[in-house]
Amino acid sequence: MIRSAVRGTGSALPTRIMKNADFEHVVETSDEWIVQRTGIRQRHIAGEGETTATLGEAAARAALHDAGLTPDDIDLIVLATSTPDNTFPASAVDIQNRLGMTHGFAFDMQAVCSGFVYAINTADLYIRSGQVRRVLVIGSETFSRILDWSDRSTCVLFGDGAGAVILEAVEGEGTVADRGILASSLRSDGTHKEKLYVDGGPSTTQSVGHLRMEGREVFKHAVGMITDVVEATFVASGVTAEELDWFVPHQANKRIIDASARKLGIAEEKVVITVDLHGNTSAASVPLALAIAARDGRIKPGDLVLLEAMGGGFTWGAVLLRW
Repeated sequence: MIRSAVRGTGSALPTRIMKNADFEHVVETSDEWIVQRTGIRQRHIAGEGETTATLGEAAARAALHDAGLTPDDIDLIVLATSTPDNTFPASAVDIQNRLGMTHGFAFDMQAVCSGFVYAINTADLYIRSGQVRRVLVIGSETFSRILDWSDRSTCVLFGDGAGAVILEAVEGEGTVADRGILASSLRSDGTHKEKLYVDGGPSTTQSVGHLRMEGREVFKHAVGMITDVVEATFVASGVTAEELDWFVPHQANKRIIDASARKLGIAEEKVVITVDLHGNTSAASVPLALAIAARDGRIKPGDLVLLEAMGGGFTWGAVLLRW
């Protein structure tokens, strides 16, 4: 059977680093308060000329270099983002043009912080259908552009960045020993819309708007929802938590990550953590963490890796793959 295997990874971050102490001049907060409640110590903030498309392009080029491929080898680009450069066209098409890719097709996917998990699952379906052979899957965000910088409950949480992976069709035997994506589970529930949303949009306010969040409500639902899709993925694959080599969760809040890992029975040393360095980069957080863990040698060929994310909507999902 056809599997979708990771051929390369890449990442890109804005030049400017904003540390927790920098917020003390913006809102009433402190480094100690932010670290204790979130685990975040710093984040990257996009500057002039740095956009979702430029960061996505840089991450894509890094992934292509890592894979030893060129844009000519890619059939499809799927960009997960909630902060596109324009309402339309899709920023994925802009990235396609920036890469000099005149063939194939490209589109954006919007599932907020779950975007990359949704996108990599979608890419897998295109590959397994035989319609494409290689897909560039990107998560890129500039959430700093939709933050209310007077709201200390949200502005300290988010950062900007991009991560990318290249998926490639490979032959498998149909067992969990295969390389590539082995199982996935996606969910959404629109009844929770008001708990995490942006209060603007073309059809309602004709403006971009700002991010609004009921932090306690999000935290209350997060661990249960994450556990739900991860356990469904375990059932679908026949894999157990003990068999995992790495858990790469959405990097929103270290307390949520720790509580989820404990509930799932995943050992602390198997969890990839980057939230301290990047903050919550929404759809970029999982591919950023993946690229870092692959680059520093933690994730190795043959490793069993679990991806997980939850975002506004609510949306949530998990993907299990063998590196």
